[in-house]
Amino acid sequence: MLNEQLYKAWKAEEEAARMVGWDFSHIYGRYEEEDDLPWDFRAVIGERLRPEHRLLDIDTGGGEFLLSLGHPYSLTSATEGYPPNVKLCGETLKPLGIDFREAADSAALPFGDSAFDVVTNRHGAFDPIELHRILKPGGLFITQQVGEDNDRALVELLLPGTPRPFPGLNLEEQARRFAGAGFAILQGEEAFRPIRFYDVGALVWFAQVIPWEFPGFSVDSCLPRLMEAQEILERQGCVEGTIHRYLLVAQKL
Repeated sequence: MLNEQLYKAWKAEEEAARMVGWDFSHIYGRYEEEDDLPWDFRAVIGERLRPEHRLLDIDTGGGEFLLSLGHPYSLTSATEGYPPNVKLCGETLKPLGIDFREAADSAALPFGDSAFDVVTNRHGAFDPIELHRILKPGGLFITQQVGEDNDRALVELLLPGTPRPFPGLNLEEQARRFAGAGFAILQGEEAFRPIRFYDVGALVWFAQVIPWEFPGFSVDSCLPRLMEAQEILERQGCVEGTIHRYLLVAQKL
């Protein structure tokens, strides 16, 4: 039997699922992921990024991660294509002197040839040929990516039979693409680690803000599956899935 209190709580989370930037603070303490990857993406960048380098961050979200790098603003550029984040970046990055430009197409970036020493990308789209164009000879592309098998157990729990949204996003295939585009692979790692939700409302919010992984999700259409998730939670203490991440550092030859 449906618990009316749970239903109201889940509907409230569905309504609250509006995200600007890339900010999961709404469910902090109610879920956990990415806290035990075998690499530290910020440290990987820090090992290679020099103060004099020209840096570009593609698909910067709200610029949160970019700003955490502490690179000189006058040597920093960023792109973003999602309209709410474009507005946010205009308000937060441009006043700092960061060269922010709206760009929704990763294969047509609004910069000249050989413009950057380092290009970073955390969970965004990329095109190896375009990256080769905008990087200086010897320049680096450093990315941490969400793999094709990300959250599959959770998707199957809520929306069984849903196809993978981005087939081919794995370390082996992407390293091959970069090698074919004129890059040397300096570092490549791949990891599958747990993601855990400690209340089903947090899972509702999560599924609602990632529609490319959970297409067509809603509380009402997935109610029997949410009840199953609640049963798992009460039995096991959490609802657990698996994240898929890979790290790639590629150098333009």
